[in-house]
Amino acid sequence: MSKADFIEAVAKKGNLSKADAKRTVEIVFEAIETGLKTVKNGGKYQIGTFGTFTVSKRAARMGRNPRTGEAIKIKASRGLRFKPASQLKHAAGC
Repeated sequence: MSKADFIEAVAKKGNLSKADAKRTVEIVFEAIETGLKTVKNGGKYQIGTFGTFTVSKRAARMGRNPRTGEAIKIKASRGLRFKPASQLKHAAGC
């Protein structure tokens, strides 16, 4: 689902104009982004019955260029994981 599709679905479900739905979706995404910026490695950002975002640390490692087979060093980075809440899993039929 694209962001535009998501906005359209929110507009229909909430009986809103597309402009109001877009502002609402942007506010929600900004709130999630702001919350994630405060989370440190290994920390969690939980959103009620939606789910939990976890920030994890990825260590530096060696990889391979698939085109040439040359060994390359991949820098350490942070990763983001999402675990849906049981209510969201149930709604999806999982």
